[in-house]
Amino acid sequence: MSSTDSAPVAQALHDLGAALWFGGSVFGVAGVNKSGEDLTDQLDRVRVASSAWRRFAPAQWAGIAAVVVGGLRITGSNKGRLAAQSGFGAAGATKAALTAVGAGATAYAAYSGRKIAQATEAAVARGEHVEVKNATEPTEKTPADVATWQKRQRIAQYVVPATSGAVVVLNSYLVQNYRPAATAKGVLRRLLPS
Repeated sequence: MSSTDSAPVAQALHDLGAALWFGGSVFGVAGVNKSGEDLTDQLDRVRVASSAWRRFAPAQWAGIAAVVVGGLRITGSNKGRLAAQSGFGAAGATKAALTAVGAGATAYAAYSGRKIAQATEAAVARGEHVEVKNATEPTEKTPADVATWQKRQRIAQYVVPATSGAVVVLNSYLVQNYRPAATAKGVLRRLLPS
């Protein structure tokens, strides 16, 4: 590897970013949101999760940025492979699209979380009792606006690990296609389509 070859660094940056993004989103959905059920104060169920997600947001966005920056560098170093190897370009384009969808879902989940917090605090200020099962699941007694944003956030938060996990899977597929035998098969499929 020459000192100017940054593809291994880009691959590591991409993979670590994807791991952070995927792992953090799964932890948030399975751990942070659900842990509110262990709290007796209904308002704390929203406040604690909101605080945890807000504190994690910079790390999550750093992970997404690492995926994008690393992915762009990897793509740049594989221009010949994109042109010559069948299936490589389609998988890369799909991975890029899923990254964009996942980043959008991440942003929407964060926006929904802010709306949940605002609606909850507004309900408390009006003297309403706020009851929730946990950060993203309402009960029958949850104020309607809070429940609406909880449902929206829950959907967005499930889209995030689905898309970031798919990015990891597609990346594995692409990396496996760097192997000489896979490269030869891909080039032959491009040259001799069936």
